Amino acid sequence: MWAKLALAGLAVGVVAEARPAKAQYVGHVSAMVLDANTGTVLAQSDPDLQRYPASLTKLMTLYLAFKSLKAGQMTLDSAIPVSIHAASMAPSKLGLVPGTQFTVEQAILALVTKSANDAACALGEYLGGGDEVRFANIMTQQARAMGMSNTTFRNASGLPDPEQVTTARDLAMLTQHLVAEFPEYYHYFSVPAFYFHRRLVPNHDPMLKTYAGADGLKTGYTDLAGHNLVTSAARGNVRLIGVVLGSRSNPQRSQIMTALLDKGFADEGVAPMAPLVQVMARNSVVHRRVIHHVPVAPDAAVEVAEAPTGGRAFRPVTHGHHHTVAHLRLVSAKHVVTRKKKPSHRRG
Repeated sequence: MWAKLALAGLAVGVVAEARPAKAQYVGHVSAMVLDANTGTVLAQSDPDLQRYPASLTKLMTLYLAFKSLKAGQMTLDSAIPVSIHAASMAPSKLGLVPGTQFTVEQAILALVTKSANDAACALGEYLGGGDEVRFANIMTQQARAMGMSNTTFRNASGLPDPEQVTTARDLAMLTQHLVAEFPEYYHYFSVPAFYFHRRLVPNHDPMLKTYAGADGLKTGYTDLAGHNLVTSAARGNVRLIGVVLGSRSNPQRSQIMTALLDKGFADEGVAPMAPLVQVMARNSVVHRRVIHHVPVAPDAAVEVAEAPTGGRAFRPVTHGHHHTVAHLRLVSAKHVVTRKKKPSHRRG
């Protein structure tokens, strides 16, 4: 049975149209950092300029999934059908096969790690009663209910649509809701890898590996959007939320985010911390087919490409039906990062 999103009085109706975006060119960065607990804005640059969200769109898809889980309208083990439409999505993707099924938890993990567009579309269809357009309307209505007045969604994945726009301020607001409303599900954003059909799917978020206190959330990229990033980091009793939109590259995106968070913590009176040093860990913990601690060699590359290209070790197999892994081996460093990867031009 399709999960229904009659959530908090949200109706499926006509949504407000997006305002024309004024600056969508890559290299013009919009950014914001705020205190997640108080909502205090610590830094901002063009925070209300409408931008293309790319895969940051998936934050709203995940918000509505968590909301449905919390309301008991589905479970982590609920089976999601894969439609032809969902399977046809452009990369980054899991390679889902039409007519098969996968679980809600697998969908969540696919979105937070690989930013899989086929999984996002299938999840959106499931939550929207079989119609991604209907789900996109629900996404926009939820955004309006949160006060995200400059955001309009047209699909569940973030694949390009000229009417799908958002702002740094709106995404910071959405992230604040994700952190505050769903502490029981927020941990998914920090999962470094998970298994899908016996293949390891790594997390693309470089901040998890390099920034002390970072525990999620999401990367995003398309040619028109540039390189986008939303990060939350906690040090002591202070949690910050950072948004960077329109960077020219993954390294620039990470550098801007690091500088913004460092200054934010300093402004909040939190002592500085050195960047993370990646060390070998002896044990990995596997729970519900999720890798919670993945060992990484000290000399490994600190950033995994957002959308690994086909044919490499991380490409998941595309066998159809949901497969339960009876025995999962622990992960060694060579299975996580074996060489420095070139940035990909795929969307994710």
